[in-house]
Amino acid sequence: MTDNLHIQPLEKEDLEFLHNMRTNPDVMDYWFSEPYTNMEKLKKNFEQQKENESIRQFMLYHGQEKIGYLGLYGIIQRHRIAQFAIMIHPDHQGKGYAADATKLVVDYCFNQLNIHKLSLNVIKVNEKAIHIYRKVGFEVEGELKKQYFVNGSYHDAYVMSLFREDYVAR
Repeated sequence: MTDNLHIQPLEKEDLEFLHNMRTNPDVMDYWFSEPYTNMEKLKKNFEQQKENESIRQFMLYHGQEKIGYLGLYGIIQRHRIAQFAIMIHPDHQGKGYAADATKLVVDYCFNQLNIHKLSLNVIKVNEKAIHIYRKVGFEVEGELKKQYFVNGSYHDAYVMSLFREDYVAR
Protein backbone atom coordinates (compact mmCIF):
# COMPACT_ATOMS: atom_id res chain seq x y z
CA MET A 1 0.00 0.00 0.00
CA THR A 2 2.80 2.47 0.80
CA ASP A 3 4.97 1.50 -2.22
CA ASN A 4 3.85 4.49 -4.22
CA LEU A 5 4.59 7.14 -1.58
CA HIS A 6 6.65 10.15 -2.54
CA ILE A 7 7.22 13.72 -1.44
CA GLN A 8 7.29 16.94 -3.43
CA PRO A 9 8.17 20.45 -2.26
CA LEU A 10 5.17 22.43 -1.08
CA GLU A 11 3.72 24.58 -3.88
CA LYS A 12 1.20 27.38 -3.83
CA GLU A 13 -1.49 25.10 -5.29
CA ASP A 14 -1.08 22.82 -2.24
CA LEU A 15 -2.24 25.49 0.18
CA GLU A 16 -5.94 24.61 -0.06
CA PHE A 17 -5.19 21.02 0.97
CA LEU A 18 -2.93 22.27 3.76
CA HIS A 19 -5.61 24.74 4.88
CA ASN A 20 -8.07 21.86 5.19
CA MET A 21 -5.74 20.13 7.64
CA ARG A 22 -4.67 23.31 9.47
CA THR A 23 -8.30 24.09 10.35
CA ASN A 24 -9.08 20.58 11.61
CA PRO A 25 -8.95 20.36 15.43
CA ASP A 26 -8.18 16.62 15.36
CA VAL A 27 -5.06 17.33 13.33
CA MET A 28 -3.91 20.55 14.95
CA ASP A 29 -4.17 19.33 18.55
CA TYR A 30 -1.18 17.11 17.83
CA TRP A 31 0.63 20.03 16.25
CA PHE A 32 0.10 21.93 19.51
CA SER A 33 -1.63 24.71 17.65
CA GLU A 34 -5.07 26.22 17.28
CA PRO A 35 -7.10 24.94 14.34
CA TYR A 36 -7.26 28.51 13.21
CA THR A 37 -5.68 29.89 10.12
CA ASN A 38 -7.01 31.52 7.02
CA MET A 39 -5.95 31.20 3.40
CA GLU A 40 -4.52 34.69 3.25
CA LYS A 41 -2.27 33.97 6.20
CA LEU A 42 -1.17 30.66 4.65
CA LYS A 43 -0.40 32.41 1.35
CA LYS A 44 1.56 35.15 3.11
CA ASN A 45 3.55 32.59 5.14
CA PHE A 46 4.21 30.56 2.00
CA GLU A 47 5.64 33.60 0.21
CA GLN A 48 7.77 34.59 3.21
CA GLN A 49 9.12 31.09 3.74
CA LYS A 50 10.12 30.44 0.12
CA GLU A 51 13.49 32.04 0.75
CA ASN A 52 13.94 30.71 4.28
CA GLU A 53 16.79 28.18 4.28
CA SER A 54 15.87 26.94 7.77
CA ILE A 55 12.62 25.33 6.53
CA ARG A 56 11.79 22.55 4.07
CA GLN A 57 8.12 21.78 3.45
CA PHE A 58 6.76 18.80 1.53
CA MET A 59 3.48 17.40 0.37
CA LEU A 60 3.08 13.66 0.75
CA TYR A 61 1.55 11.78 -2.16
CA HIS A 62 0.30 8.26 -2.63
CA GLY A 63 0.39 7.99 -6.40
CA GLN A 64 -1.13 11.26 -7.57
CA GLU A 65 -3.25 11.81 -4.45
CA LYS A 66 -2.18 14.27 -1.76
CA ILE A 67 -2.38 12.58 1.63
CA GLY A 68 -0.27 14.68 3.98
CA TYR A 69 2.35 17.25 4.80
CA LEU A 70 5.86 16.92 6.22
CA GLY A 71 8.24 19.60 7.37
CA LEU A 72 11.76 20.22 8.54
CA TYR A 73 12.06 23.29 10.73
CA GLY A 74 14.79 25.07 12.60
CA ILE A 75 17.45 23.79 10.23
CA ILE A 76 20.83 25.07 11.39
CA GLN A 77 23.55 24.05 8.97
CA ARG A 78 26.42 24.95 11.27
CA HIS A 79 25.22 22.47 13.88
CA ARG A 80 23.58 20.17 11.32
CA ILE A 81 20.32 19.92 13.27
CA ALA A 82 16.64 20.12 12.34
CA GLN A 83 13.18 19.48 13.76
CA PHE A 84 10.65 17.18 12.12
CA ALA A 85 6.87 17.43 11.83
CA ILE A 86 4.27 15.34 10.01
CA MET A 87 0.57 15.70 9.30
CA ILE A 88 -1.46 12.95 7.62
CA HIS A 89 -4.91 13.99 6.40
CA PRO A 90 -7.63 12.34 8.55
CA ASP A 91 -9.05 10.56 5.48
CA HIS A 92 -5.71 8.76 5.13
CA GLN A 93 -4.78 8.06 8.74
CA GLY A 94 -4.51 4.48 9.94
CA LYS A 95 -3.41 3.17 6.55
CA GLY A 96 0.25 2.66 7.38
CA TYR A 97 1.60 5.79 5.68
CA ALA A 98 3.22 7.58 8.61
CA ALA A 99 6.31 5.40 9.13
CA ASP A 100 7.20 5.26 5.43
CA ALA A 101 6.51 8.98 5.03
CA THR A 102 8.75 9.73 7.99
CA LYS A 103 11.51 7.61 6.44
CA LEU A 104 11.25 9.59 3.20
CA VAL A 105 11.94 12.85 5.00
CA VAL A 106 14.56 11.32 7.28
CA ASP A 107 16.39 10.03 4.19
CA TYR A 108 16.19 13.48 2.61
CA CYS A 109 17.36 15.10 5.83
CA PHE A 110 20.41 12.87 6.29
CA ASN A 111 21.34 12.24 2.65
CA GLN A 112 20.56 15.60 1.02
CA LEU A 113 20.93 18.17 3.79
CA ASN A 114 23.68 16.32 5.67
CA ILE A 115 21.84 16.80 8.95
CA HIS A 116 23.44 15.09 11.95
CA LYS A 117 20.52 15.14 14.41
CA LEU A 118 16.80 15.24 13.76
CA SER A 119 14.43 16.00 16.66
CA LEU A 120 10.71 16.22 17.33
CA ASN A 121 8.28 16.83 20.17
CA VAL A 122 5.33 14.50 20.79
CA ILE A 123 2.85 14.41 23.66
CA LYS A 124 3.06 11.23 25.70
CA VAL A 125 -0.60 10.32 25.15
CA ASN A 126 0.02 10.12 21.38
CA GLU A 127 1.12 6.51 21.67
CA LYS A 128 0.58 5.72 17.98
CA ALA A 129 2.96 8.47 16.92
CA ILE A 130 5.54 7.44 19.51
CA HIS A 131 5.35 3.87 18.23
CA ILE A 132 5.93 5.06 14.65
CA TYR A 133 8.84 7.30 15.62
CA ARG A 134 10.50 4.46 17.56
CA LYS A 135 9.96 2.15 14.56
CA VAL A 136 11.91 4.61 12.40
CA GLY A 137 14.68 4.84 15.01
CA PHE A 138 13.87 7.92 17.10
CA GLU A 139 14.68 7.61 20.80
CA VAL A 140 13.41 9.58 23.76
CA GLU A 141 15.99 12.17 24.68
CA GLY A 142 14.05 14.01 27.34
CA GLU A 143 10.69 14.83 28.83
CA LEU A 144 8.87 18.15 29.01
CA LYS A 145 6.46 18.41 31.93
CA LYS A 146 3.03 19.90 31.27
CA GLN A 147 4.36 21.41 28.06
CA TYR A 148 1.32 21.43 25.74
CA PHE A 149 -2.32 22.36 26.26
CA VAL A 150 -4.45 19.85 24.32
CA ASN A 151 -8.16 19.12 24.71
CA GLY A 152 -8.52 21.23 27.83
CA SER A 153 -5.54 20.02 29.83
CA TYR A 154 -1.77 20.19 29.96
CA HIS A 155 0.23 17.21 28.73
CA ASP A 156 3.76 16.00 29.19
CA ALA A 157 5.78 15.56 26.02
CA TYR A 158 8.82 13.69 24.86
CA VAL A 159 11.68 15.17 22.95
CA MET A 160 12.71 12.41 20.57
CA SER A 161 15.81 12.44 18.41
CA LEU A 162 17.47 10.43 15.70
CA PHE A 163 21.15 10.67 14.81
CA ARG A 164 22.33 10.07 11.27
CA GLU A 165 24.89 7.41 12.28
CA ASP A 166 22.23 5.45 14.19
CA TYR A 167 19.79 5.61 11.28
CA VAL A 168 22.39 4.51 8.73
CA ALA A 169 23.48 1.64 10.99
CA ARG A 170 19.92 0.20 11.12
